Amino acid sequence: METSQSNDPCTSPSSPSAYAAGDPACDLVTVPARQGLEAVDILRRGAAEAVGPVLHDDGCGTLGFLVPAGTAACWDVPGSTCTETNGRGLRLDPAPPVEGSDWLLPPGEADLATDPVVLRRALGEAARLIEAADSCR
Repeated sequence: METSQSNDPCTSPSSPSAYAAGDPACDLVTVPARQGLEAVDILRRGAAEAVGPVLHDDGCGTLGFLVPAGTAACWDVPGSTCTETNGRGLRLDPAPPVEGSDWLLPPGEADLATDPVVLRRALGEAARLIEAADSCR
């Protein structure tokens, strides 16, 4: 697996029809848990902005958002990484795909994957909320 970051703006690399055709291969965006939890709240409050499956590690230090395969090629959000799967994408399975992790939002209770454009916006908003909260201390 590779981690890739770019300065190019990213749009959803796969069309929703690819997921409807049964191709749920995904990349994984990993963020610090605090920012990720804020982003999940933001995504779940949005009227049309749904969140896909989300993993957390046992130590609760990070959250991982499943995004469409190919997202890593243009992911550039500071403080996060996107793991590229090179065609060996994560598959949606009720069992956590990585030892020492568990589902915060399991497959079946969430959309197939989080739209990377929507996730980028939510992570930015989450970072601003955390910065505002920390500056009030």
